[in-house]
Amino acid sequence: MSAIENKEFIRGIFAQLALGTTRALGDALAEDCRWVFPGAWSWAGIWEPKSEVLTGLLRPIMAQFTDGYRFEPDFLLADGDRVVVQARGYGTTAHGPYHQTYCFVFRLADGRITEVIEHCDTALVERVLQPVTGSQAR
Repeated sequence: MSAIENKEFIRGIFAQLALGTTRALGDALAEDCRWVFPGAWSWAGIWEPKSEVLTGLLRPIMAQFTDGYRFEPDFLLADGDRVVVQARGYGTTAHGPYHQTYCFVFRLADGRITEVIEHCDTALVERVLQPVTGSQAR
C-alpha cells in the first residue's frame, strides 16, 4: 500500500476509535505485530505477537475504564510504510480521569499494522492505570 493508502487506513481506524469502538484497532493488527512502550519506566517493553498484545496489554488496559474510552486524532503524517498519529484519549478509571496525549508510530504491511510504538504521558499512566501483567520483553 502507498503512504496515502496507509494514512487513510489508519484514519479509518481512528474514526472508529473516536466513537469508542476500540475493537477496530485490535482487528487491524497483524498476527505477528508488536507493541512498544519505549523508555525507562515501569511499563517500558515490547508485547508480541497479536495474541499477547490483545490479552496482555490492550484488553487489561481497556477493562480499567468505567465509561469506555475514546481516541481523537489531532493529525496524521505518512511516509512509506509508517503513519504517525498525534491523538488525545478520554476516559475515566476507578483512580480518576484519564485524559491522555499520544504520539503513535504505526508500521504497516499488506493492509495490517505490524508495529505500534506508543509515546504518552507516562506519569499519568502510572498514576491512573493499574500495571498490566502481560509477559512483555524488556
